[in-house]
Amino acid sequence: MQLDLEKMRDRIKASQWALADIDWDAPGRERVTENPELYAKLKAFMADLMWIEHVGARGFAAMAKKAPNDTLREIYTYFHAEEQRHANAEMALMQRWGMLDGEGLPEPNINIRLVVEWLDAYADEMPLSVLGSVIPMLEITLDGALCKFLLDTVDDPVCHAAFDKINADEARHLGVDFHVLEMLGHGPIYRQTLDMAGRLIDPRLLMGILAYLPLLNRMRDNLVELGLKENKLYEAIAKYKRVGGTPGGRRNPWFQLISRQGAWVIDRKNVFYHAPVDALVRLTGKIPPRLLPQIPSWVHELTWKPTA
Repeated sequence: MQLDLEKMRDRIKASQWALADIDWDAPGRERVTENPELYAKLKAFMADLMWIEHVGARGFAAMAKKAPNDTLREIYTYFHAEEQRHANAEMALMQRWGMLDGEGLPEPNINIRLVVEWLDAYADEMPLSVLGSVIPMLEITLDGALCKFLLDTVDDPVCHAAFDKINADEARHLGVDFHVLEMLGHGPIYRQTLDMAGRLIDPRLLMGILAYLPLLNRMRDNLVELGLKENKLYEAIAKYKRVGGTPGGRRNPWFQLISRQGAWVIDRKNVFYHAPVDALVRLTGKIPPRLLPQIPSWVHELTWKPTA
């Protein structure tokens, strides 16, 4: 997917928005707060959604440092700020619905927490070929499926107003994501494959893979429990291969590996994949909170306040 990056950068600049642009006190909150069954499910869901934005934000911050030109670096810097703004907006919705405990941040599920910790520790050391291939999968599946499910489930007009802005940002993110996937496929395949083989034995990347795989299965289970049909999530995963499978994209060995892994996620009959990954979900769920590192300090910059 080829883009004029300078035109895209200018479009991104012209499309910036602030929380203060949304009337957070407008009528409609009772459609959530006076629905006990929806409220109980939505509280945990919104916390997961907000933390997924953290994953994207930290990924884009690392990608900005690896960008091959100033234009793409500037775009990734905007995307980092936009993902943080999305998290702020989702916290503002939680505040509107009475789901926040004072000024505190909602607690992430353990698998999101592990991915955030890994990104904070190692993302800056990963090449663009890795980050630029995996971030689109996370955005198109987790972020995309979660947002669509929310809008299909919640009838609060303020929620829809906020996500009109968030989804417009995400569309631009995906446009750039798939342009970069195409770009990463350029160059001799043998050299790219050798580089990937070397990366796959890097203990830091292996730790990231062990955090990433159970996250997808955990989020699948959470969404199904909330009422999302599995095929909706699987359609989003399949879209990664469909949209990213351009001639250049197919030459990118990381794209081939990630799209193959996405096919394994979709195939619930593949016990050779799902049995160990589901075991990882159960194992990580037993990690005592006291053994986890402190949440990165940059997380505390987020706020639900509309002045942000």
